Amino acid sequence: MGDPLADCSARLQEQERQIRTLSAEIESLKNPRALEPSPQLASLKEENAKLKYRLNTLKRSLQADPAPGSRAMLNINQRLQQVFEDAIRAACPQVADPPLAVTPGRDPKFGDYQCNSAMALGQMLKARGEKVTPREIAQKILENLPENELIEKTEIAGPGFINIHIRKPFVSKLLTNLLLNGVQPPPLPVRKKVIVDFSSPNIAKEMHVGHLRSTIIGDSMCRLFEFLGYEVVRLNHVGDWGTQFGMLIAHLQDKFPDYVTSSPPIGDLQAFYKESKKRFDEEEDFKKRAYRCVVRLQSKEPEIIKAWTLICDVSRAEYSLPAGVSVYNVCTVYSVEYSLPAGVSVYNVCTVYSVEYSLPAGVSVYNVCTVYSAEHSLPSGVMCIMCVLCTLQSTHFQLVFAAARMLGWYDPLTTRVEHAGFGVVLGEDKKKFKTRSGDTVRLMDLLDEGLKRSMDKLKDKERDKVLTPEELTQAQRSVAYGCIKYADLSHNRINDYVFSFDKMLDDRGNTAAYLLYALTRIRSISRLASLDGGALAAAAASTPILLDHDKEWKLGKCILRFPEVLNKILEDLFLHGLCDYLYELATTFTEFYDSCYCVEKDRQTGEVVKVNMWRMLLCEATATVMAKGFDILGITPVSRM
Repeated sequence: MGDPLADCSARLQEQERQIRTLSAEIESLKNPRALEPSPQLASLKEENAKLKYRLNTLKRSLQADPAPGSRAMLNINQRLQQVFEDAIRAACPQVADPPLAVTPGRDPKFGDYQCNSAMALGQMLKARGEKVTPREIAQKILENLPENELIEKTEIAGPGFINIHIRKPFVSKLLTNLLLNGVQPPPLPVRKKVIVDFSSPNIAKEMHVGHLRSTIIGDSMCRLFEFLGYEVVRLNHVGDWGTQFGMLIAHLQDKFPDYVTSSPPIGDLQAFYKESKKRFDEEEDFKKRAYRCVVRLQSKEPEIIKAWTLICDVSRAEYSLPAGVSVYNVCTVYSVEYSLPAGVSVYNVCTVYSVEYSLPAGVSVYNVCTVYSAEHSLPSGVMCIMCVLCTLQSTHFQLVFAAARMLGWYDPLTTRVEHAGFGVVLGEDKKKFKTRSGDTVRLMDLLDEGLKRSMDKLKDKERDKVLTPEELTQAQRSVAYGCIKYADLSHNRINDYVFSFDKMLDDRGNTAAYLLYALTRIRSISRLASLDGGALAAAAASTPILLDHDKEWKLGKCILRFPEVLNKILEDLFLHGLCDYLYELATTFTEFYDSCYCVEKDRQTGEVVKVNMWRMLLCEATATVMAKGFDILGITPVSRM
C-alpha cells in the first residue's frame, strides 16, 4: 500500500499543473501577438500535410475496396486513387509524400475522372531545384500506370491535367453486382463504436421547433454510420434535472396533494409548466418552497423522487412513446436516453470533477465538468464521438475538447471527437421561427400542419380518386414528414434556413416531394412492363447492361457514385451532399427516360410490344440507390403516390 497523503499530494500537483497549462492556453488565444507566425510554422505546416496524407492513406486502407466477387459496391474514385498513387510514386520517387488529386470530370467530353496531381508535383520539384514541367510529370505518371481493370484510356490536357476514361464493360459489371446484391457497404476490418449525442429535449417541456434540426440531423448521421457497419450508440441526453423541477414539484403538491397514492391526471404538461412558472415569478412564498423542493430532490427524499418520476414519465410519453403517437414515432426516429432511465440526472450520483477558469475583466467563467476522473479515459473501441447541437455551442465544445486532449482523456489520432453544429430555423420573415402570437412553435403542431398541407396537395392532384384510403394515408405521411426532414437536410447544416411549407411541398426542384414522386414513377415502369422482383432478379443475372447511348452511360456512372458520396459525408458530416446527389440522380434518370425507350407500346392499341430489359435494369438500379439514400435520410417512400 502506498502513502495516501503522498498519492493525494501528487494528484493535486498534477491537477494544478493542468490548470496552469489550460490557463496559459486561454491567455495565448486572447493575445494577438501570440498568433504571429513563428519560425517553426513552415515545418509544422509540412508535417501537418504529411499527417493528413497518412491519415487519408489509413482511411483508404480501412475502407478497402471490395475484392473481386465481393457483394459490396466499389468506390470507383478510391480505386482510381490507388492506381494513380502507385503511378505517382513510381514517377516521382524523390517526393516522400506526393499529392494525390483524383476527382470526377466536369465535362464528359474530356473524360469521366481527372487527375490533377502533376501541377502540385511540378511546384514541389521546382522548390527542390528540379526543372520539369507538369506535362512532363503527367507523361511520367501515365508511363507508370499499373495494369488495372477500370481505365479504358487516358490523355493529357492543358498544362498537365490527366483525363481518365472508364471502361464501359467494367461499369456494366458493377451495376450487375449492385442489382444482384443490393447496396452493400465495404466490410469494416474492425467494428468500431460511434457515439452520437443528439435531440436532447428537456423534461417537463414539450418538444418544439428548436429540437427539429438536432433530431433530424443526428438521426440521419446515426443511420449513415449504421449502414456502413459501425456500432452506433444513439444518446438522447435529456434535461431531467435542475431548478425547474422545484417549481414543478411544488405546484404538483398544491394541485394534486394525493399524488403519492394516486397518479395525477396531468393532461397538458406544457400548461402545467406555464402555471408553475407564473407562480414562481409572482409568488415569493411559492418560490422559496420551490427552492426547498430542489434541495429535497437532490437529497433523494422518497416523496420528492416520486413526484419527479411522475413528471418525467408524463414528459417522456410526449416524445418517446414506444408505440402510438409521439414526436419520435411519427418522425421514425429512435434514440436511447443516456444511462436509462436517467438523463442529465445521472450526474447527481457520479463524482464530478470541476475545474474553474476565470477570464480577465470578469467577462465569463468557464467550468469543465465531467464524470471521468483524471485517471480515466474513454472506453476502448470508441472510434468517434459526435455532439449534434447548435453552432452557438461551438466555443463551449472547442474548450471541452481541448481540455480533454490535454488531460489525455482521448487520443485524436485514434478517436474522432467532433461538434456537428447547425444553424437555427427561421420563419419566412427571416427571424427565429415563432407562432403569430410570438410563442415557440410546438414540434407536434408543426408535424400536424405538415400532414394537413400534404393531404391538401395530394387532393389537388386528385390522388384521392386513384389511391385507396390506406395508400392515401401512407402517401400523406411520407410526403409530410419526408418534406420536413429533407428541407432541413438539404441545406448546409452550418447555415440558418427558412422554414416554408410552400417550398418544401413543391414537386419541382430539389425537394422531397419531387424525389418521392420520381421514385414512385421509376418503380411504376416495372409494373407497366409486368415485371415483378423475381423477374428483374433473374434478368440481372443473365442480361448484360448495355451503356451505348450517352444517357445510359451518364446514368450508369451517376448510380455508381453513391459510395463516393457517402465516403465524403463520412469525412465532413454534411448530409446535404447526399440530398444533392439524389436530386442529380433523379434528374439524370429523367434525361435517360426521355431519350431511351424502356417499354415500347403499340401506338394504336397501347399494348406493350417490347421491353428493353437492360434499360429496365438501369431503372431498377436507380430505384435501389434512391431507396437506400432515402433510408439514410430517414425518409419513407411509398409504392404509389
